[in-house]
Amino acid sequence: MIMVKVWIDVEEYGHGFFIPIITAYFLWIRRSELRFVDEFKAAIPGLSIVLLGLVLGFLGGLATMKTLEQYAFIICLFGIFTMAFGWKALKIGGIPLLFLIFMVPFPNFILNNLSAKLQLISSWLGVEFIRACDIMVYLEGNVIDLGIYKLQVVDACSGLRYLFPLASLSFLCAYLFRGPVWQKFLIFLSSAPLTIFMNSFRIGVIGILVDNWGTDMAEGFLHDFEGWIVFLLCMALLFIEMWLFSRLNGTKLAFSELVLIPTEWSSDHSKLNPKPVLNKALVFLLGLLLTSAIGFNYIQEREDIIPVRKPFLNFPLQLGRWQGRNEYLDQFYLKELKLTDYAIINFAQQDTGASVNFYSAYYQAQRRGVAVHSPKGCMPGGGWEMTDISQLNLPDIQLDDASLNVNRVVIQKGSNKQLVYYWFQQRGRSITNEYLVKWYLFTDALTMNRTDGSLIRLVTGVSETEDLKFADQRLQTFMKDLVKELPDYIPGKNSQIK
Repeated sequence: MIMVKVWIDVEEYGHGFFIPIITAYFLWIRRSELRFVDEFKAAIPGLSIVLLGLVLGFLGGLATMKTLEQYAFIICLFGIFTMAFGWKALKIGGIPLLFLIFMVPFPNFILNNLSAKLQLISSWLGVEFIRACDIMVYLEGNVIDLGIYKLQVVDACSGLRYLFPLASLSFLCAYLFRGPVWQKFLIFLSSAPLTIFMNSFRIGVIGILVDNWGTDMAEGFLHDFEGWIVFLLCMALLFIEMWLFSRLNGTKLAFSELVLIPTEWSSDHSKLNPKPVLNKALVFLLGLLLTSAIGFNYIQEREDIIPVRKPFLNFPLQLGRWQGRNEYLDQFYLKELKLTDYAIINFAQQDTGASVNFYSAYYQAQRRGVAVHSPKGCMPGGGWEMTDISQLNLPDIQLDDASLNVNRVVIQKGSNKQLVYYWFQQRGRSITNEYLVKWYLFTDALTMNRTDGSLIRLVTGVSETEDLKFADQRLQTFMKDLVKELPDYIPGKNSQIK
């Protein structure tokens, strides 16, 4: 049901409804080639695959990683198919079943990072198209400045709405294409560069239209219609690519013959064995599924352990020589972030004029699609370009009895430059990698029954004449005062439990 909700709500995955139907169709037309197995021994490989899928689904449910559960469901389908028809039947049903992976949505943290990267690439290429038409344009991150007008390449224009459906289509085309395996791989892999190129071209065309006829060209029906045109052009380029491969192979197929379904797949149904064979493996499978259903029901009812902490409302506004002033998030951002508690405080030193913005988002449980958001996905959306990204270990700054690890990012928008430190404080660990955050969520949910955690971000401005080392010193000086207070608000590994 969660997948279906994503298909309905997220345009990038609207094609998900068609995936299982297409898979079922390809299995149906080759049903005459399938034979039910009648021995327990022949069903053992399928049972092993089902068991693997159930274990992954159990672990995914325990750590509330919905994507892992959904992939586990597909693995179980592979296993059941293998149990029913034997190991050799995967030669017939393997590719159609593999096609089901295109219906599974990516986790949000991967989707956000991918969208941010594609926005920057599409913006840069789009601006190059505009400049090729002798139009003066300036690019700030993902904001295209045409002088009178400014266009922002938002998530919806990143190209993901074309990439996922086109990747599904190219997979099918590669499967049905009459050519060598290496050409099939190239056909599938080409969906990504085709999408990026055509989406960038679309952005460039919108920029040219806006420069000549105003911002109405980037809104409403025309904007959406351009999206459909671009997707159709991507499909046309995909077919041209296959046509060129057919010429290279010497077959010289017509466009209408490039992806024909072989008629022999459904030509002979006389040998079809439609009756399932009841054997010990099927009985064992029913018991396994019943046990798993009970286990999954237990997982759904399992609640996180919530550690004791102070609310950020009580966070001190005086840290050493730093005096703070609270700021607040709009309701729109609170709805999107789904956080439990947060703090945004602008700290400054009156005598030196130094200033640091402190932000922390705390989640008492990162389950059911609720998790920390990485600044990597947010900063480009505000028009900031990340010019330098690195990791720092700060051995002289201790938090939860361990030295701090932070991401150090230099961001720039026009002449404005800022230095950003951020890290994920997760149950006594300071983590800089978003994928490690997910891994520790998984292991800690299993071993500690806890998924609480926080993002901490510090930002300071850098003047045009200032050396970055002084900005580093400013943030690290502030951090030494900050870490004295944080443990009361962000629970560590051994924090008291409610």
